[in-house]
Amino acid sequence: MAATGEHTFLSTEIVNRGVESSGPDAGSPTFVVRVRRRLPDFLQSVNLKYVKLGYHYLISHGIYLATIPVLVVVFSAEVGSLSREELWRKVWEEASYDLATVLAFFAVLVFTISVYFMSRPRPIYLVDFACYRPSDELKVSNDELIELARSSGKFDEDTLSFQRRILKSSGIGDETYVPRSIFSTGNCATMKEGRSETATVMFGALDELFEKCRVRPKDVGVLVVNCSLFNPTPSLSAMIVNHYKMRGNILSYNLGGMGCSAGIIALDLARDMLQANGNNYAVVVSTEAVSFTWYAGKSRSMLIPNCFFRMGCSAVLLSNRRRDFRRAKYRLEHIVRTHKGSDDRSFRCVYQEEDDQRIKGLSISRDLMEVGGHALKTNITTLGPLVLPFSEQLIFFATLLYRQLFRNTSATTNPSAAAAGEASDQDSGITKPYIPNYRLAFEHLCVHAASKSVLDELEKNLCLKETDMEASRSTLHRFGNTSSSSIWYELAYLEAKGRVKRGDRVWQLAFGSGFKCNSAVWRAMRRVKKPTRSPWNDCVDRYPVAAGQRN
Repeated sequence: MAATGEHTFLSTEIVNRGVESSGPDAGSPTFVVRVRRRLPDFLQSVNLKYVKLGYHYLISHGIYLATIPVLVVVFSAEVGSLSREELWRKVWEEASYDLATVLAFFAVLVFTISVYFMSRPRPIYLVDFACYRPSDELKVSNDELIELARSSGKFDEDTLSFQRRILKSSGIGDETYVPRSIFSTGNCATMKEGRSETATVMFGALDELFEKCRVRPKDVGVLVVNCSLFNPTPSLSAMIVNHYKMRGNILSYNLGGMGCSAGIIALDLARDMLQANGNNYAVVVSTEAVSFTWYAGKSRSMLIPNCFFRMGCSAVLLSNRRRDFRRAKYRLEHIVRTHKGSDDRSFRCVYQEEDDQRIKGLSISRDLMEVGGHALKTNITTLGPLVLPFSEQLIFFATLLYRQLFRNTSATTNPSAAAAGEASDQDSGITKPYIPNYRLAFEHLCVHAASKSVLDELEKNLCLKETDMEASRSTLHRFGNTSSSSIWYELAYLEAKGRVKRGDRVWQLAFGSGFKCNSAVWRAMRRVKKPTRSPWNDCVDRYPVAAGQRN
């Protein structure tokens, strides 16, 4: 059955149309058919257990939503049956009070209110963030990238031709940034080059962040840094503590090897630390060392990262101080994390290893689109009950429940059809699951800018509009795939366009090795004005790029 359903994950595209210039077939039309894997169809593969998980999150954090309305209804019914005179007589004339009763009542009231406020999770505010923009000396076009790679002497014509073809359909423009060390004739993945690159981007982003927020580095109580491939000793977080001379009791963490979704994992860790440590600031730094993703061998699966990864870094200041309510830009609403590492294909679809010549690189599996689709499906199905309007949840849950009951009935009457799995649903006429309209839950969407093909498939499967993917496509075109920091370049794009208004909800969605898919939901505290400092300041008016001008 696996072979039978394999075609459902493949898509075809006709490319390189032309005319044969020589030979016996001269003058006849020619073309090439490209076969690609695509995301699984969410309409046919929604799992009820992930919906249950989402509702578990909702109920465990909101049980008071069910009890308070009941108490209010009962109290209102009791009081509403009495006239004003009868109510006054019962309270003051028929009831007898003594000092002990009154004091006990107020003690219980104060205790209840205190427990309520102490048990509430502290609100986590995003004061501001900064995205590093490298100097123009490091800017390269796609053609320059290939020529510089050729001049380094590390690639033959076959590998250069392969990388050129990937770049043409990547969605990446001609103004991205790479460290010049990768084009040297020697080994670029040295500790010296790695420290130099990460220090440049991290300190550049942090300098801007501290200046924007008017916060001293010594005021920061929590520091979380994530970088997947470059993990020196002392750590990157220790480099920051040393450079800014931060305080000795700072809680610092360094996350490594967690892929492009690690930015949201770092946010989750910072949130937990702020919940446990009141009246504090947390800084989250997300970056990647391009010199350590650069591969100089011949394995095509390892050459793909060369075409997509570019320099970038984000620095985010979080606060749990209530006095930061007025100046904060956003409040953190939800974080939902999904990990598919228990599945072998998911675990190995993005894998760092050596090739046959013992050259280290990052291998990208052909299963990436399918694996990523399943992780995304799980994540958004879990997120749905937390963010979707009740009407969407009701329709979705009703159709899903009907589908489950109908399938169980079919399985009882026709076991052979049940063994055929979800593919038989279409043939048996079972109602398709209703895929909720996630555009009703969010005003803005920031999807990790992995590649053009990934963004196209997400737009199609989630039934999104091209405007929903504008920030992601613009970031991919202007800055390339900056790994875990890309979702912040996308939010910076929305701010530079002046689109974020008070009360708007922002969905950040990232996925990466492991395989992991993570979501963060923010709510704008105020109308966000166009920032005076932004990586988009001198180019935002050129975006979005017309579809015909994108690669």
